[in-house]
Amino acid sequence: MKFFSSQISYFISNKNTKVNIARLLKFLGILVLLITIYGVLFHIIMEREGQQHSWMTGFYWTLVTMSTLGFGDITFTSDLGRFFSMVVLGSGIIVLLIMLPFTFIEFFYAPWMEAQSRARAPKELPPTTKNHVVIASFDPITKALVEKLKQYHKEYVLLVQDLTEALELFDNGYRVMVGEPDNPETYQKLQIHQAAMVVTNGSDMFNTNVAHTVRENSEHIKIIATANSHDSIDILKLAGCDHVLHMGNLLGRALSRRVLGQDARVHTIGRLGDIVIAEATAYDTPLVGKTLRESQLREKLGINIVGIWERGHFLGSHPDTVISEQSVIMMAGSVDQLRRYDELFGIYAISEEPVIIIGGGRVGRAAAYHLKRRNIKFKIVDKNPDRILNEKNFILGDANDINTLKKAGIDKAHSVIISTNQDDINIYLTIYCRHLRPNIHIVARSTLERNVSSLHRAGADFVMSYATMGANAIFNIYEENDIIMIAEGLNVFSLRTPSKIAGKTIIEADIRHNTGCNVIAYTRDGEQIINPDPTDPIPENSELVLIGETEAEERFIQMYAD
Repeated sequence: MKFFSSQISYFISNKNTKVNIARLLKFLGILVLLITIYGVLFHIIMEREGQQHSWMTGFYWTLVTMSTLGFGDITFTSDLGRFFSMVVLGSGIIVLLIMLPFTFIEFFYAPWMEAQSRARAPKELPPTTKNHVVIASFDPITKALVEKLKQYHKEYVLLVQDLTEALELFDNGYRVMVGEPDNPETYQKLQIHQAAMVVTNGSDMFNTNVAHTVRENSEHIKIIATANSHDSIDILKLAGCDHVLHMGNLLGRALSRRVLGQDARVHTIGRLGDIVIAEATAYDTPLVGKTLRESQLREKLGINIVGIWERGHFLGSHPDTVISEQSVIMMAGSVDQLRRYDELFGIYAISEEPVIIIGGGRVGRAAAYHLKRRNIKFKIVDKNPDRILNEKNFILGDANDINTLKKAGIDKAHSVIISTNQDDINIYLTIYCRHLRPNIHIVARSTLERNVSSLHRAGADFVMSYATMGANAIFNIYEENDIIMIAEGLNVFSLRTPSKIAGKTIIEADIRHNTGCNVIAYTRDGEQIINPDPTDPIPENSELVLIGETEAEERFIQMYAD
């Protein structure tokens, strides 16, 4: 009903609508006059032929003849009558079958269809629109960002240049506005002075143009852009961007973090205040074969075991979960607690073999850079000779060739990073590497979210999504918060403690059972309590730090939203 009323509103408010309706009514008036004249002439000619008919019959015959139906139940017998019939028939073909449809389409149907399109994809937002996120380009990152904004009930609008694309996006459930991204008036119509943030995710030149144009309208709005080239970061900031995300570097760093190193030491994934989120491989340690309860890691070290990864599957932290040789233990704790873990288990599973990186593009080189900072050896495999910088760390060849992979060290390597920008190639190489080395640790990149599950089925231990990582990074800036992406579909996030559970203990709230999220800390008066005692009440005016899958995060928000 609301959509229909907006169509009516646009149709009536259009300045051409009154003119078009007047023209249509004028044409219909001429048509009625013509039918009346033909009806009168019908009676005159019929009387000359000695036939008597009612006025209704005259109008009936006129319409039947003009519309070319020609029932033949009423006919003239004289040549004059037949000539008149020919005139009526010819004018009917022109007026009813040609001019009337054209006039109706031109003056009514076309404006109405345009009103429908404009109602679905308007050229201006209502003046009451506030605190919305303006997204100036649509790609996998901004698509994931929209889903995140919807999850947290935040307003947004996609700025789309092409009307056809805008209508398609609207039909797929997105809120859109049609406009030129390089026109200052467009951002006035977007109510940019009342918006919360602008996100632009196109080419570096496109993003520069958008940022520069937005700054003409507002000096204070937050602008976030992505950069394909490291050299463009400074230019984008000069154009007015507050934050520039180099996605190649972000994704490369994330992939490098998923490599567990060359021993069983803990490996930091991210931090939230004083709490450290880390992982460690269980391979060749005394923990293999024990349940989480039997490991007594929490009792002895104070570490919160968040869960266990098994070949890309997150098993959670049930006390009876068994630790296997392929298990990757995810834990949360303080720096001192994790150091004590290293003292006990860091001496196991030592390896000096380099990590194999398949793909020497921006992401692969960024992963190598961050591995080098951790003093982890690496070999980059790429078939483009322009990307081969030296023979020590680079292998020229196709990763499909087993000889190339053997030259890179696939027989002994403990980990492989698959970082090409084509998901189908990554799936193929994941299956291939898993076949060659069933126990190798595989970290893969996914460009599209829909291919994440395919990569897991192919044998990847961890999959990092280009789209989700970018969306999380942008959302963190928007919320001035920090969401750590552990892997695709699993995040560490913080939220203000809902009033429904404030004052209850973690056991009483039963958050894990109700939502699937695990409380790993809370912040109170600037102090972060790591791995809180489950029998202590959750303080009011505090902030919870939780870990959970995307569905669990949504359940928590829906169940406890104030």
